[in-house]
Amino acid sequence: MNNYQQKDNSGALFANAKREKDSHPNATGTAMIGGIEYWVSAWTNTSEKGVVYQGLKFEPKEAKGGATKGNNGAVPF
Repeated sequence: MNNYQQKDNSGALFANAKREKDSHPNATGTAMIGGIEYWVSAWTNTSEKGVVYQGLKFEPKEAKGGATKGNNGAVPF
């Protein structure tokens, strides 16, 4: 039984087990910011200077008609 409650200004990312193309995120998860829940996607990128960083995308969960899409096959690191 999972009693976890998302706290404001926090989130978690998990490795994307269903990643098949470079356009798919390396990690997916959720976050709560300002009381609003978001789906989070992350891509590992390299800057022009060779610095590795994570590019993030936040999408409100309600943007998809309120439907939840799960964790996209994400697995813990």
